[in-house]
Amino acid sequence: MVSGTLSSYHLPLLVSVADVHFRMTSYKKMRKRLGLFSARQQDHSLESIRDHMIELRRDFPKAGAREMTSLLFHRKGMIVSRRAHSHIFSVNRLLTIIRDRNLVVVYFRVYERDLVRQRKAGRLKRRRFWSAGVNDMIAVDQHDKWQRFGLRLHTGIDPFPGVVHWMKVWWTNRNPKLILSYYLDVIDELGYMPLITQSDPGSENYGIANAHTALRHMHDPNLVGTIQHRWMREKKNVKPEIAWSQLRRRFTPGYEDLLEKGVTNGWYDTNRPLDVLVFRWLFIPFLQSELDAWVDRINNSKKRADKNKILPHGVPNDIAGDPARYGCLDFKIKVDPQAVQGIRQTLAPPDDPVFQLVPKEFENQAAVLYESMGSPPLSSKNIWQVYCELLRRFETLDEAMDLLEQCQVYFDLMEEEATIEQPVGVELLGGLDNIGEDGYYYMGGVNNGLGLGLCDAKISLQCH
Repeated sequence: MVSGTLSSYHLPLLVSVADVHFRMTSYKKMRKRLGLFSARQQDHSLESIRDHMIELRRDFPKAGAREMTSLLFHRKGMIVSRRAHSHIFSVNRLLTIIRDRNLVVVYFRVYERDLVRQRKAGRLKRRRFWSAGVNDMIAVDQHDKWQRFGLRLHTGIDPFPGVVHWMKVWWTNRNPKLILSYYLDVIDELGYMPLITQSDPGSENYGIANAHTALRHMHDPNLVGTIQHRWMREKKNVKPEIAWSQLRRRFTPGYEDLLEKGVTNGWYDTNRPLDVLVFRWLFIPFLQSELDAWVDRINNSKKRADKNKILPHGVPNDIAGDPARYGCLDFKIKVDPQAVQGIRQTLAPPDDPVFQLVPKEFENQAAVLYESMGSPPLSSKNIWQVYCELLRRFETLDEAMDLLEQCQVYFDLMEEEATIEQPVGVELLGGLDNIGEDGYYYMGGVNNGLGLGLCDAKISLQCH
Protein backbone atom coordinates (compact mmCIF):
# COMPACT_ATOMS: atom_id res chain seq x y z
CA MET A 1 0.00 0.00 0.00
CA VAL A 2 1.36 3.39 -1.01
CA SER A 3 0.07 5.04 2.15
CA GLY A 4 2.40 2.89 4.21
CA THR A 5 5.50 4.39 2.59
CA LEU A 6 5.28 7.82 4.24
CA SER A 7 5.06 7.36 7.99
CA SER A 8 5.51 9.92 10.75
CA TYR A 9 9.05 8.55 11.07
CA HIS A 10 10.01 9.47 7.49
CA LEU A 11 8.48 12.97 7.37
CA PRO A 12 11.09 14.65 9.63
CA LEU A 13 13.81 13.07 7.49
CA LEU A 14 12.26 14.53 4.35
CA VAL A 15 11.80 18.05 5.65
CA SER A 16 15.21 18.28 7.30
CA VAL A 17 17.33 17.59 4.21
CA ALA A 18 19.91 20.37 3.77
CA ASP A 19 19.15 23.09 1.19
CA VAL A 20 15.67 21.71 0.51
CA HIS A 21 12.78 24.00 1.37
CA PHE A 22 9.99 21.51 1.75
CA ARG A 23 6.85 23.54 2.40
CA MET A 24 3.85 21.91 3.98
CA THR A 25 1.68 23.01 1.07
CA SER A 26 3.93 21.12 -1.32
CA TYR A 27 3.78 18.09 0.93
CA LYS A 28 -0.02 18.22 0.97
CA LYS A 29 -0.14 18.49 -2.82
CA MET A 30 2.15 15.49 -3.14
CA ARG A 31 -0.05 13.47 -0.78
CA LYS A 32 -3.11 14.40 -2.81
CA ARG A 33 -1.44 13.31 -6.08
CA LEU A 34 -0.59 9.96 -4.49
CA GLY A 35 -4.12 9.53 -3.21
CA LEU A 36 -3.04 9.74 0.43
CA PHE A 37 -5.93 11.40 2.22
CA SER A 38 -5.98 12.26 5.92
CA ALA A 39 -8.59 11.08 8.38
CA ARG A 40 -10.42 14.40 8.10
CA GLN A 41 -10.42 14.23 4.30
CA GLN A 42 -11.72 10.66 4.30
CA ASP A 43 -14.37 11.80 6.80
CA HIS A 44 -15.56 8.38 7.92
CA SER A 45 -18.63 7.86 10.06
CA LEU A 46 -20.21 4.94 11.89
CA GLU A 47 -22.18 4.12 8.76
CA SER A 48 -19.17 4.19 6.43
CA ILE A 49 -17.06 1.85 8.57
CA ARG A 50 -19.77 -0.54 9.75
CA ASP A 51 -19.68 -3.05 6.86
CA HIS A 52 -15.89 -3.17 7.02
CA MET A 53 -15.95 -3.64 10.79
CA ILE A 54 -18.37 -6.55 10.44
CA GLU A 55 -16.13 -8.17 7.83
CA LEU A 56 -12.98 -7.75 9.93
CA ARG A 57 -14.78 -9.07 13.01
CA ARG A 58 -15.10 -12.50 11.35
CA ASP A 59 -11.32 -12.96 11.40
CA PHE A 60 -10.54 -10.84 14.48
CA PRO A 61 -13.47 -11.30 16.91
CA LYS A 62 -11.57 -10.08 19.98
CA ALA A 63 -9.51 -7.21 18.55
CA GLY A 64 -9.62 -3.98 20.54
CA ALA A 65 -9.89 -0.38 19.36
CA ARG A 66 -6.21 0.09 18.47
CA GLU A 67 -6.10 -3.23 16.65
CA MET A 68 -9.27 -2.54 14.65
CA THR A 69 -8.05 0.95 13.76
CA SER A 70 -4.84 -0.60 12.48
CA LEU A 71 -6.75 -3.29 10.56
CA LEU A 72 -8.94 -0.67 8.88
CA PHE A 73 -5.79 1.11 7.73
CA HIS A 74 -3.69 -1.87 6.64
CA ARG A 75 -6.46 -4.00 5.13
CA LYS A 76 -8.98 -1.44 3.93
CA GLY A 77 -6.89 1.69 3.37
CA MET A 78 -9.16 3.60 5.74
CA ILE A 79 -7.88 6.19 8.22
CA VAL A 80 -10.41 6.84 10.96
CA SER A 81 -10.25 9.89 13.15
CA ARG A 82 -8.98 9.57 16.69
CA ARG A 83 -11.75 11.97 17.64
CA ALA A 84 -15.24 11.68 16.23
CA HIS A 85 -16.86 14.71 14.62
CA SER A 86 -19.55 16.18 16.83
CA HIS A 87 -22.03 16.73 13.99
CA ILE A 88 -22.19 13.01 13.34
CA PHE A 89 -23.71 12.36 16.74
CA SER A 90 -25.80 15.49 17.28
CA VAL A 91 -29.03 13.60 16.44
CA ASN A 92 -28.66 11.22 19.32
CA ARG A 93 -28.23 12.16 22.94
CA LEU A 94 -26.16 9.12 23.87
CA LEU A 95 -23.79 9.59 20.98
CA THR A 96 -23.49 13.29 21.70
CA ILE A 97 -22.15 12.47 25.15
CA ILE A 98 -19.33 10.38 23.65
CA ARG A 99 -18.74 12.51 20.58
CA ASP A 100 -15.11 13.26 21.49
CA ARG A 101 -14.04 9.61 21.61
CA ASN A 102 -12.19 7.64 18.94
CA LEU A 103 -14.61 6.69 16.16
CA VAL A 104 -13.86 2.99 16.56
CA VAL A 105 -14.45 3.28 20.32
CA VAL A 106 -17.79 4.91 19.59
CA TYR A 107 -18.60 2.04 17.24
CA PHE A 108 -17.83 -0.41 20.04
CA ARG A 109 -20.05 1.52 22.47
CA VAL A 110 -22.96 1.45 20.03
CA TYR A 111 -22.71 -2.00 18.43
CA GLU A 112 -20.45 -4.14 20.65
CA ARG A 113 -21.19 -3.30 24.28
CA ASP A 114 -20.94 -6.93 25.43
CA LEU A 115 -17.53 -7.37 23.76
CA VAL A 116 -16.27 -4.18 25.44
CA ARG A 117 -17.22 -5.56 28.85
CA GLN A 118 -15.47 -8.86 28.07
CA ARG A 119 -12.26 -7.14 27.02
CA LYS A 120 -12.22 -4.92 30.11
CA ALA A 121 -12.54 -8.01 32.29
CA GLY A 122 -9.14 -9.28 31.15
CA ARG A 123 -6.11 -8.45 33.27
CA LEU A 124 -2.52 -8.84 32.06
CA LYS A 125 0.42 -9.75 34.25
CA ARG A 126 3.39 -7.41 33.95
CA ARG A 127 6.77 -9.07 33.41
CA ARG A 128 10.19 -7.44 33.14
CA PHE A 129 12.76 -7.99 30.43
CA TRP A 130 16.18 -6.32 30.00
CA SER A 131 18.07 -5.76 26.75
CA ALA A 132 21.08 -3.54 26.01
CA GLY A 133 20.13 -2.42 22.51
CA VAL A 134 19.15 -3.38 19.01
CA ASN A 135 20.62 -6.72 17.86
CA ASP A 136 21.69 -7.64 21.36
CA MET A 137 19.83 -10.91 20.85
CA ILE A 138 17.17 -12.78 18.92
CA ALA A 139 14.83 -14.80 21.13
CA VAL A 140 13.07 -17.80 19.57
CA ASP A 141 10.22 -19.98 20.76
CA GLN A 142 7.65 -22.50 19.54
CA HIS A 143 3.87 -22.58 20.01
CA ASP A 144 1.76 -25.76 19.99
CA LYS A 145 -1.81 -24.55 20.58
CA TRP A 146 -2.79 -25.60 17.04
CA GLN A 147 -1.22 -29.03 17.31
CA ARG A 148 -4.64 -30.71 17.26
CA PHE A 149 -5.08 -29.39 13.72
CA GLY A 150 -1.67 -30.65 12.63
CA LEU A 151 -0.19 -27.13 12.72
CA ARG A 152 2.69 -25.73 14.74
CA LEU A 153 4.10 -22.22 15.01
CA HIS A 154 7.50 -20.67 15.64
CA THR A 155 8.74 -17.12 16.14
CA GLY A 156 11.95 -15.11 16.40
CA ILE A 157 12.02 -11.64 18.00
CA ASP A 158 14.51 -8.86 18.68
CA PRO A 159 13.26 -7.88 22.16
CA PHE A 160 14.70 -4.34 22.26
CA PRO A 161 12.81 -2.71 19.35
CA GLY A 162 10.09 -5.36 19.46
CA VAL A 163 10.66 -6.45 15.86
CA VAL A 164 9.17 -9.83 15.00
CA HIS A 165 11.67 -11.30 12.55
CA TRP A 166 9.50 -14.27 11.72
CA MET A 167 6.31 -16.00 12.73
CA LYS A 168 5.96 -19.26 10.85
CA VAL A 169 3.30 -21.94 10.62
CA TRP A 170 4.27 -25.43 9.44
CA TRP A 171 3.40 -29.04 10.12
CA THR A 172 6.22 -29.27 12.66
CA ASN A 173 8.27 -27.00 14.90
CA ARG A 174 10.44 -29.72 16.43
CA ASN A 175 12.95 -30.16 13.63
CA PRO A 176 16.24 -28.28 14.33
CA LYS A 177 16.97 -27.95 10.60
CA LEU A 178 13.68 -26.20 9.96
CA ILE A 179 14.05 -23.87 12.95
CA LEU A 180 17.60 -23.01 11.91
CA SER A 181 16.44 -22.16 8.38
CA TYR A 182 14.14 -19.44 9.76
CA TYR A 183 17.11 -17.79 11.47
CA LEU A 184 19.45 -18.15 8.49
CA ASP A 185 16.85 -16.64 6.16
CA VAL A 186 16.68 -13.54 8.37
CA ILE A 187 20.40 -12.88 8.78
CA ASP A 188 20.97 -13.68 5.10
CA GLU A 189 18.41 -11.02 4.15
CA LEU A 190 19.60 -8.44 6.70
CA GLY A 191 23.32 -9.01 6.14
CA TYR A 192 24.08 -9.04 9.86
CA MET A 193 23.45 -11.09 13.00
CA PRO A 194 22.87 -10.32 16.70
CA LEU A 195 25.35 -10.89 19.50
CA ILE A 196 23.55 -13.98 20.76
CA THR A 197 20.50 -16.15 20.22
CA GLN A 198 18.36 -17.46 23.04
CA SER A 199 15.67 -20.06 23.50
CA ASP A 200 14.12 -22.53 25.89
CA PRO A 201 16.10 -25.75 26.38
CA GLY A 202 15.22 -28.37 23.79
CA SER A 203 16.87 -30.31 20.97
CA GLU A 204 14.86 -28.41 18.35
CA ASN A 205 16.99 -25.37 19.19
CA TYR A 206 20.36 -27.11 18.87
CA GLY A 207 20.55 -26.09 15.21
CA ILE A 208 20.31 -22.37 15.95
CA ALA A 209 22.65 -22.65 18.93
CA ASN A 210 25.33 -24.47 16.93
CA ALA A 211 24.98 -22.34 13.80
CA HIS A 212 25.04 -18.96 15.55
CA THR A 213 27.95 -20.03 17.74
CA ALA A 214 29.88 -21.18 14.65
CA LEU A 215 29.19 -17.91 12.82
CA ARG A 216 30.31 -15.85 15.81
CA HIS A 217 33.52 -17.89 16.02
CA MET A 218 34.18 -17.33 12.30
CA HIS A 219 33.83 -13.57 12.69
CA ASP A 220 35.58 -13.30 16.07
CA PRO A 221 38.20 -16.00 16.82
CA ASN A 222 38.47 -14.70 20.40
CA LEU A 223 35.12 -16.37 21.09
CA VAL A 224 36.27 -19.87 20.12
CA GLY A 225 35.44 -22.28 22.92
CA THR A 226 32.33 -20.37 24.03
CA ILE A 227 28.64 -20.95 23.31
CA GLN A 228 26.99 -17.81 21.93
CA HIS A 229 23.49 -18.97 22.78
CA ARG A 230 21.67 -18.58 26.06
CA TRP A 231 19.33 -21.25 27.35
CA MET A 232 16.35 -19.58 29.03
CA ARG A 233 15.23 -21.81 31.87
CA GLU A 234 12.51 -21.29 34.46
CA LYS A 235 10.14 -19.58 31.99
CA LYS A 236 12.45 -16.60 31.46
CA ASN A 237 12.04 -16.45 27.67
CA VAL A 238 9.72 -13.52 28.27
CA LYS A 239 9.38 -11.69 24.94
CA PRO A 240 8.32 -14.67 22.81
CA GLU A 241 5.88 -15.65 25.54
CA ILE A 242 4.40 -12.15 25.37
CA ALA A 243 4.19 -12.42 21.58
CA TRP A 244 2.27 -15.69 21.84
CA SER A 245 -0.03 -14.18 24.45
CA GLN A 246 -0.79 -11.26 22.14
CA LEU A 247 -1.34 -13.63 19.22
CA ARG A 248 -3.78 -15.68 21.28
CA ARG A 249 -5.73 -12.59 22.30
CA ARG A 250 -5.72 -10.61 19.06
CA PHE A 251 -5.15 -12.96 16.10
CA THR A 252 -5.94 -16.56 16.99
CA PRO A 253 -9.65 -16.54 17.99
CA GLY A 254 -11.09 -15.96 14.52
CA TYR A 255 -8.73 -18.35 12.74
CA GLU A 256 -9.07 -20.99 15.44
CA ASP A 257 -12.83 -20.89 15.00
CA LEU A 258 -12.26 -21.30 11.27
CA LEU A 259 -10.05 -24.37 11.79
CA GLU A 260 -12.44 -25.86 14.34
CA LYS A 261 -15.27 -25.58 11.85
CA GLY A 262 -13.69 -28.21 9.60
CA VAL A 263 -13.18 -30.63 12.47
CA THR A 264 -16.64 -30.27 14.03
CA ASN A 265 -18.33 -30.70 10.64
CA GLY A 266 -16.36 -33.86 9.90
CA TRP A 267 -14.62 -32.41 6.85
CA TYR A 268 -11.11 -32.79 8.25
CA ASP A 269 -9.76 -35.86 10.04
CA THR A 270 -6.11 -35.71 11.13
CA ASN A 271 -5.99 -39.52 11.05
CA ARG A 272 -6.69 -39.68 7.30
CA PRO A 273 -3.51 -39.07 5.23
CA LEU A 274 -5.42 -37.62 2.27
CA ASP A 275 -7.25 -35.13 4.51
CA VAL A 276 -3.95 -34.10 6.07
CA LEU A 277 -2.20 -33.52 2.74
CA VAL A 278 -5.05 -31.53 1.19
CA PHE A 279 -5.31 -29.50 4.41
CA ARG A 280 -1.58 -28.75 4.45
CA TRP A 281 -1.49 -27.81 0.78
CA LEU A 282 -4.30 -25.26 1.17
CA PHE A 283 -4.25 -24.04 4.74
CA ILE A 284 -0.55 -23.61 5.55
CA PRO A 285 0.17 -21.10 2.72
CA PHE A 286 -3.11 -19.30 3.48
CA LEU A 287 -2.42 -19.02 7.21
CA GLN A 288 1.19 -18.02 6.56
CA SER A 289 0.02 -15.11 4.40
CA GLU A 290 -2.30 -14.02 7.23
CA LEU A 291 0.54 -14.29 9.77
CA ASP A 292 2.84 -12.30 7.47
CA ALA A 293 0.24 -9.53 7.33
CA TRP A 294 -0.04 -9.66 11.14
CA VAL A 295 3.74 -9.40 11.56
CA ASP A 296 3.95 -6.52 9.08
CA ARG A 297 1.27 -4.66 11.02
CA ILE A 298 3.01 -5.27 14.37
CA ASN A 299 6.41 -4.18 13.06
CA ASN A 300 5.04 -1.00 11.50
CA SER A 301 2.68 0.15 14.25
CA LYS A 302 3.64 2.23 17.25
CA LYS A 303 2.83 0.45 20.47
CA ARG A 304 0.55 1.88 23.12
CA ALA A 305 2.20 4.41 25.45
CA ASP A 306 3.40 2.74 28.65
CA LYS A 307 4.66 4.74 31.64
CA ASN A 308 6.36 1.60 32.99
CA LYS A 309 8.50 1.21 29.89
CA ILE A 310 11.81 3.03 29.52
CA LEU A 311 12.47 4.65 26.13
CA PRO A 312 12.52 4.19 23.21
CA HIS A 313 8.90 4.45 22.23
CA GLY A 314 8.22 4.16 18.53
CA VAL A 315 7.52 1.94 15.55
CA PRO A 316 9.61 -1.26 15.91
CA ASN A 317 10.96 -1.17 12.34
CA ASP A 318 11.90 2.50 12.75
CA ILE A 319 13.82 1.82 15.97
CA ALA A 320 15.64 -1.13 14.41
CA GLY A 321 16.37 0.79 11.21
CA ASP A 322 17.86 3.86 12.90
CA PRO A 323 18.72 3.16 16.56
CA ALA A 324 20.85 6.31 16.89
CA ARG A 325 17.82 8.48 16.19
CA TYR A 326 16.23 7.02 19.31
CA GLY A 327 19.39 7.29 21.39
CA CYS A 328 19.95 3.54 21.33
CA LEU A 329 22.94 1.26 20.80
CA ASP A 330 23.19 -1.17 17.89
CA PHE A 331 25.20 -4.38 18.34
CA LYS A 332 24.74 -5.87 14.88
CA ILE A 333 27.61 -7.90 13.43
CA LYS A 334 28.02 -7.97 9.66
CA VAL A 335 27.98 -11.53 8.43
CA ASP A 336 29.72 -13.09 5.44
CA PRO A 337 27.04 -14.46 3.05
CA GLN A 338 29.34 -17.33 2.10
CA ALA A 339 29.62 -18.31 5.75
CA VAL A 340 25.83 -18.37 6.06
CA GLN A 341 25.57 -20.49 2.92
CA GLY A 342 28.15 -22.92 4.25
CA ILE A 343 26.30 -23.31 7.54
CA ARG A 344 23.03 -23.84 5.67
CA GLN A 345 24.44 -26.60 3.48
CA THR A 346 25.91 -28.35 6.51
CA LEU A 347 23.15 -28.03 9.12
CA ALA A 348 19.96 -27.21 7.15
CA PRO A 349 20.34 -28.43 3.54
CA PRO A 350 17.45 -27.11 1.40
CA ASP A 351 16.77 -30.57 -0.06
CA ASP A 352 15.89 -32.02 3.35
CA PRO A 353 12.35 -33.51 3.38
CA VAL A 354 11.31 -31.26 6.28
CA PHE A 355 11.13 -28.34 3.84
CA GLN A 356 8.49 -30.10 1.72
CA LEU A 357 4.97 -28.89 2.34
CA VAL A 358 3.64 -32.12 0.80
CA PRO A 359 5.24 -34.88 -1.32
CA LYS A 360 6.21 -33.77 -4.81
CA GLU A 361 3.85 -36.25 -6.48
CA PHE A 362 0.93 -34.98 -4.44
CA GLU A 363 1.83 -31.35 -5.07
CA ASN A 364 1.87 -31.87 -8.84
CA GLN A 365 -1.53 -33.57 -8.80
CA ALA A 366 -3.00 -30.97 -6.44
CA ALA A 367 -1.90 -28.15 -8.75
CA VAL A 368 -3.63 -29.83 -11.71
CA LEU A 369 -6.88 -30.38 -9.82
CA TYR A 370 -6.83 -26.88 -8.33
CA GLU A 371 -6.41 -25.38 -11.79
CA SER A 372 -9.34 -27.47 -13.03
CA MET A 373 -11.41 -25.77 -10.31
CA GLY A 374 -10.50 -22.36 -11.72
CA SER A 375 -7.75 -21.65 -9.16
CA PRO A 376 -10.11 -19.79 -6.79
CA PRO A 377 -8.42 -17.18 -4.55
CA LEU A 378 -8.55 -18.38 -0.95
CA SER A 379 -10.16 -16.50 1.91
CA SER A 380 -11.64 -17.38 5.27
CA LYS A 381 -15.05 -17.37 3.60
CA ASN A 382 -14.37 -20.07 1.00
CA ILE A 383 -11.33 -22.10 2.06
CA TRP A 384 -13.32 -25.01 3.52
CA GLN A 385 -15.49 -25.20 0.40
CA VAL A 386 -12.36 -25.30 -1.75
CA TYR A 387 -10.86 -27.93 0.56
CA CYS A 388 -13.94 -30.18 0.35
CA GLU A 389 -14.08 -29.93 -3.44
CA LEU A 390 -10.36 -30.60 -3.88
CA LEU A 391 -10.60 -33.56 -1.51
CA ARG A 392 -13.54 -34.95 -3.48
CA ARG A 393 -11.61 -34.69 -6.74
CA PHE A 394 -8.66 -36.52 -5.21
CA GLU A 395 -10.93 -39.31 -3.99
CA THR A 396 -12.35 -39.85 -7.49
CA LEU A 397 -8.94 -40.19 -9.16
CA ASP A 398 -8.24 -43.59 -10.72
CA GLU A 399 -4.70 -43.52 -9.34
CA ALA A 400 -5.74 -42.33 -5.87
CA MET A 401 -4.63 -45.53 -4.12
CA ASP A 402 -1.20 -45.50 -5.78
CA LEU A 403 -0.77 -41.86 -4.83
CA LEU A 404 -1.65 -42.57 -1.21
CA GLU A 405 0.85 -45.43 -1.05
CA GLN A 406 3.57 -43.06 -2.26
CA CYS A 407 2.49 -40.48 0.30
CA GLN A 408 2.63 -43.04 3.10
CA VAL A 409 6.35 -43.39 2.44
CA TYR A 410 6.56 -39.63 2.93
CA PHE A 411 4.74 -39.81 6.28
CA ASP A 412 7.00 -42.63 7.46
CA LEU A 413 10.04 -40.58 6.50
CA MET A 414 8.73 -37.56 8.41
CA GLU A 415 8.50 -39.61 11.60
CA GLU A 416 12.27 -39.98 11.65
CA GLU A 417 13.67 -37.41 14.03
CA ALA A 418 16.45 -35.13 12.84
CA THR A 419 19.37 -35.04 15.24
CA ILE A 420 21.87 -32.24 15.80
CA GLU A 421 24.31 -32.47 18.66
CA GLN A 422 24.04 -30.08 21.58
CA PRO A 423 26.67 -27.32 21.39
CA VAL A 424 29.73 -27.80 23.56
CA GLY A 425 31.72 -25.02 25.20
CA VAL A 426 31.77 -22.40 27.93
CA GLU A 427 28.32 -20.91 28.42
CA LEU A 428 27.65 -17.18 28.50
CA LEU A 429 28.34 -15.30 31.71
CA GLY A 430 25.82 -13.16 33.53
CA GLY A 431 22.17 -14.13 33.65
CA LEU A 432 20.69 -15.73 36.72
CA ASP A 433 24.16 -16.78 37.85
CA ASN A 434 25.20 -13.15 38.29
CA ILE A 435 22.38 -11.35 40.08
CA GLY A 436 23.16 -7.94 41.56
CA GLU A 437 22.37 -6.85 45.11
CA ASP A 438 19.25 -5.06 43.88
CA GLY A 439 18.03 -8.16 42.02
CA TYR A 440 19.22 -6.91 38.61
CA TYR A 441 20.45 -9.47 36.09
CA TYR A 442 21.26 -9.27 32.38
CA MET A 443 20.40 -11.97 29.82
CA GLY A 444 21.96 -10.50 26.65
CA GLY A 445 25.29 -10.95 24.91
CA VAL A 446 27.22 -7.72 25.54
CA ASN A 447 30.66 -8.37 27.07
CA ASN A 448 30.07 -12.13 26.70
CA GLY A 449 26.97 -11.89 28.87
CA LEU A 450 28.16 -9.51 31.59
CA GLY A 451 26.48 -6.49 30.02
CA LEU A 452 27.62 -2.89 29.83
CA GLY A 453 28.88 -2.95 33.40
CA LEU A 454 26.81 -3.15 36.55
CA CYS A 455 27.03 0.58 37.27
CA ASP A 456 26.25 1.69 33.74
CA ALA A 457 23.72 -1.03 33.10
CA LYS A 458 21.06 0.46 35.33
CA ILE A 459 21.19 3.61 33.24
CA SER A 460 21.95 2.25 29.80
CA LEU A 461 19.84 -0.87 29.56
CA GLN A 462 16.39 -0.44 28.15
CA CYS A 463 13.41 -2.27 29.59
CA HIS A 464 10.63 -3.64 27.42
